[in-house]
Amino acid sequence: MFKLVTLEDAIRIPPERFGEDIDNVGYEQLKMKYDGMVDEELGYVVAVTEIRVNPFGKIIPGDGATFHKVQFSLLTFFPKIQEVIEGEVVEIAEFGAFIRIGPVDALLHVSQLMDDYISYDERQGVLMGKETKRKLQSGDHVRVRITAVSLGRSGGSGKIGVTARQPFLGKIEWIQKDIEKMAADGESPVDAAEAKPAGE
Repeated sequence: MFKLVTLEDAIRIPPERFGEDIDNVGYEQLKMKYDGMVDEELGYVVAVTEIRVNPFGKIIPGDGATFHKVQFSLLTFFPKIQEVIEGEVVEIAEFGAFIRIGPVDALLHVSQLMDDYISYDERQGVLMGKETKRKLQSGDHVRVRITAVSLGRSGGSGKIGVTARQPFLGKIEWIQKDIEKMAADGESPVDAAEAKPAGE
């Protein structure tokens, strides 16, 4: 889930930057510090926004720079366990698919793709179900549920695991076909979703 987080910090403006727009200098420094950060509390930092630098700074003896308090917002992506999210397949491997969700790639392991025996065609870059003949390849859009999140310590890349082995998850075309089949059979998609435990 994306969210805006408001924070406070302090920036150091070196003497050679005196006279420049204080907000621009502050933005550059905060961007270097926060852009791309992965944090256990913040999640994945996507962008720094809405900067307000206090024009009154402090001087520390022995340092010619000024130090200013700054308020700013961060656009972050914080994946939550059990959250359902859509993304694009960006890579296929023998062990699964990488799904781009927000600013990060999550792993959809082959065991979590579908209730079928899955084979990997390296030449075509495809994962395919033996009985269903359903194929997954780069560029496909999928709906998945987040099952594992490990953001690690500050500065790490983090890891996200997802599943498509629940009702109305998987490749978007598969979901649409399942809904159409249920409608033709006179079944309600809501009843089918409730009939299967969420943990399966």
